[in-house]
Amino acid sequence: MQDSVLDAIRNGQWDFEPDEVSENEFDKTHALPGSLEKVAILAERAKSGLPLWHSSDRRSYDDSERAFV
Repeated sequence: MQDSVLDAIRNGQWDFEPDEVSENEFDKTHALPGSLEKVAILAERAKSGLPLWHSSDRRSYDDSERAFV
């Protein structure tokens, strides 16, 4: 069993599909897209076997209304 897509790649399992995870099980981020903070959060999500994207993640610089909710 693979814990994440990274484990699957290391083990040569190219058809790996992660388990579905509810957005209630991981936090949204206010980090700006493309920032080092956002890249680090995406990397941690991948390592943890979580989806890369949360529907409430900040999507743009102008997304300030959503960023502070």
